[in-house]
Amino acid sequence: MSNYILYGITLLLLILSYLKDKKKTKMSLKKAWKAFENILPEFLVVIMLVGVLLAVLNTEVISKIIGSDSGWIGVMLSAVVGAITLIPGFVAFPMASMLLQGGAGYMQIGAFVSTLMMVGVVTMPVEMKYFGKRLTILRNVIAFIFSFIVAYIIGLVVGGI
Repeated sequence: MSNYILYGITLLLLILSYLKDKKKTKMSLKKAWKAFENILPEFLVVIMLVGVLLAVLNTEVISKIIGSDSGWIGVMLSAVVGAITLIPGFVAFPMASMLLQGGAGYMQIGAFVSTLMMVGVVTMPVEMKYFGKRLTILRNVIAFIFSFIVAYIIGLVVGGI
């Protein structure tokens, strides 16, 4: 129900924008469509990969590898995978939801998403070019350690510990 309210408000604001300035509204809609076209292929590929992963690995396997019973080993595995994966945030959160529904643990997903967002193993060469090797490594190590703190706090809040 709340989705319909949000869609209604969005439509109302779009109409108000159009009435105020037709040219700017049309231009912003064209830019939004271009952004959508650029994002869609990445989004679909990741969603398909997660779908295949969830189809191949049943909930028991996911629970065993990164479920709440996998403990800190599952958290470490999730953190490493998140650190070396390059997925945009708008894809990571729906994927995390699907993994949780598939049997993954909250701590493990917390570590995965936090390293995914904060640690950039794949982007390190570019970061080193701008910030230097020492600062890049320091930032990534601190972010990696912080992801375990995040996972621990999530475990305390959700009750996984």
